[in-house]
Amino acid sequence: MNERDSEQVARMFIEGGYTVTADTTDADAILVNTCSVRDQAEQKALNKMNAMGHLRREKPHVVYGFMGCMAQSRGPELLQDVKHLDVVVGTQKYHRVFDYVDRILKTRTERRMDDLSLSLQGESVCDVEDEVDSQNTISDHVPKDIQSTAFVSIMQGCNMRCSFCIVPDTRGKERGRPIPHIVEEVKGLVAKGVKEVTLLGQIVNLYGRTEFDIVDRKSPFVQLLEAVHEIDGLERIRFTSPHPIGFRDDLVNCFTYLPKLCSHIHFPMQSGSDAVLKQMKRPYKNEKFISICEKIRAARPDIAITTDIIVGFPGETEEHFEETVACYERLQFDNAFVFRYSKRRNTPAAEMENQLTEQVKEERNQKLLAIVDRIAQEKNEALVGTTQRILCEGVSKTKDSTLSGRTSQNRIVIFEGDKTKLTGKMLDIEITHTSRFTLYGKLVD
Repeated sequence: MNERDSEQVARMFIEGGYTVTADTTDADAILVNTCSVRDQAEQKALNKMNAMGHLRREKPHVVYGFMGCMAQSRGPELLQDVKHLDVVVGTQKYHRVFDYVDRILKTRTERRMDDLSLSLQGESVCDVEDEVDSQNTISDHVPKDIQSTAFVSIMQGCNMRCSFCIVPDTRGKERGRPIPHIVEEVKGLVAKGVKEVTLLGQIVNLYGRTEFDIVDRKSPFVQLLEAVHEIDGLERIRFTSPHPIGFRDDLVNCFTYLPKLCSHIHFPMQSGSDAVLKQMKRPYKNEKFISICEKIRAARPDIAITTDIIVGFPGETEEHFEETVACYERLQFDNAFVFRYSKRRNTPAAEMENQLTEQVKEERNQKLLAIVDRIAQEKNEALVGTTQRILCEGVSKTKDSTLSGRTSQNRIVIFEGDKTKLTGKMLDIEITHTSRFTLYGKLVD
């Protein structure tokens, strides 16, 4: 979602006559989009910004800004703590970033003053206020020469109150975009060559539940999937991330009659222990989660299911952790993101008793990661010798001479080929070997 928001901001700068550079020493404006899900993410953003403080002396006119969730939650205190910071913009104001930065930059470049400290006074901006209909402002995309995939934000915010999560405070309440607006955005992307879209929402399968009606016993999210599925030229649809509370039979059934829907869901479990789930304020029990996974696999036998798991939650005993391990082994997830519990300000879990030590968190983290790696490796090795259908996304991230694509199950496949001819194409790749999380193969004639 942050990647999508950053793309929106970049598009506005490009339309305003700016160019994007990867070199901070070459930039006139440097913006850091932030995440608050874990403390590590906030510290990384702060370290990144603080490390650029010396550039102020070399190029006094440069505008520095924080955007996103940390900006939303910390607001004015960031301007106090980071002396060279100019702009702090929250999650509902991405569409205003360009105007703020452009105004400050033009003032600085047009003004000729000997006293630099005076020239910088009164120019900072902090905008973290709520804005009505902000969900409808994220619909533009950065133009690319060849683009086969795209993210599409369908909603903002979250009404759930998991005890560990700061997102409802940083992203606001659930609010969805109208289906026709989303469909038009996807049609525009397809017209530019996009073959696959990923629909984004904080809890994506709860899209529209407070604004739109159920029709023919189908939720607004299922109605949206059906509408996007009808778009000519679109090959694939993904969505992330769903919540068990909204994964009802109408959504499960989609996997039986919407062939463009990819055979992959990222389905956060968080814990395999009912006691821990209760403390997390996750409104389901472990058997309910397992039941949904089994229904999804019955509807689409080749589906890959990945998940999120938090280890070391306050009060998690060794027995609770082993319940999570047992559930992971039972469900045989294709992959998982495993997180050590991290305190978030103003969340109930941060004030709970029985906080675990970092040593215990790390031990459990490493134990579960070893299981995740083993199962992922086994599943990948089983694909060696098979032919997999992929969408070529372009040059791989690790080697310019190879191309990369993904299977319907979201497995990365690396192979050799001509990027100008193959990017954006659906291809058959024979899998020759594998690493932990990556498949390697050769193009089938």
